Amino acid sequence: MFRTLGGGDLAANPTKATHPHAMTEMCAEGGRLYANALRTGRIARADVESAPCLTEFALLYPDPDDANWLRPVPASVALAQRLNPIEREIAERRRMSVGLAEALQPFMDLSTQVPGSTHSITVLEGGERINAALNLATSQCHTEMLTVQPSNRLSERQLLQGLERDRPMIERGVRIRTLYQHTARYNPEKLAYVAQLSNGKVEYRTIDELVERLIICDESVAFIPTRDDQQVALELRHPGLIRYLIKVFEFMWNRAVPLTAGAPYETAPDGITDIQHSIAKLLVEGHVDEAIARRLGMNVRTCRAHIAKLAASLGSGSRAQLGYLIAQSGILEQEQ
Repeated sequence: MFRTLGGGDLAANPTKATHPHAMTEMCAEGGRLYANALRTGRIARADVESAPCLTEFALLYPDPDDANWLRPVPASVALAQRLNPIEREIAERRRMSVGLAEALQPFMDLSTQVPGSTHSITVLEGGERINAALNLATSQCHTEMLTVQPSNRLSERQLLQGLERDRPMIERGVRIRTLYQHTARYNPEKLAYVAQLSNGKVEYRTIDELVERLIICDESVAFIPTRDDQQVALELRHPGLIRYLIKVFEFMWNRAVPLTAGAPYETAPDGITDIQHSIAKLLVEGHVDEAIARRLGMNVRTCRAHIAKLAASLGSGSRAQLGYLIAQSGILEQEQ
């Protein structure tokens, strides 16, 4: 706790000093008294009661001839007394750092000789760290970036972050290919984002179902989330893993529809839309409405509306009957 000597209001009596304090922050009163002591060669003990820091810092010592007086320690001596232990500590830490380097250097040399010993997987925790890693990777991207972006509502902040990250790449001539779900065609934020980046080598396609987010830069680094809240991600630099993820991306890309093409929900000859075919497949696999909506990037109400239309098209009166009629109708075979 800081305390004021002599009581009273410090603001009302600014000559009083606040103690204790560090020597590097010597109070004005202490500095004035120390300077006077150096000029005169000594100072009365009673005069330094307002600045106890002078004796605490050993800047004054008792006069051997008169106990009522104090003599000043020369500033050069006081400085040396305080620098010596600091310099000894610095020297000791330097010796320690050299010793650590010498102890670990042989093992560092060995580790560089082991194939695949690079840090191929890095765990990134927290939005700031994830964004920092993405910003670094995209700033170093010079050929192509592949992204898979499951549908969600983009905030204005997310939209600006994406634009700040992607626009410099486009200006450098980097090719960008992005996969959205079909529901992105009705997402104003996504459409506004696409419109901002319509120039350059940018392609957008949509597909009915995307599992999770994915970003790949220059076939050298990839990012995938590990939690639904997007607060933990993996940075992958293993060539084998990245080649595999690129093949997965190309598989989906070849089955996707360009965003500039017509709506993918047009009614097929059997009276069932493409999205309803996708819902039928997931219903037969046993997924509940919430899981189907999440997989297809739509809200649960929209999903249930499509299920109702599918049931009406097949003449189903119940959920159990709907699964049976889907299997009997052959629409899933037609889809393949």
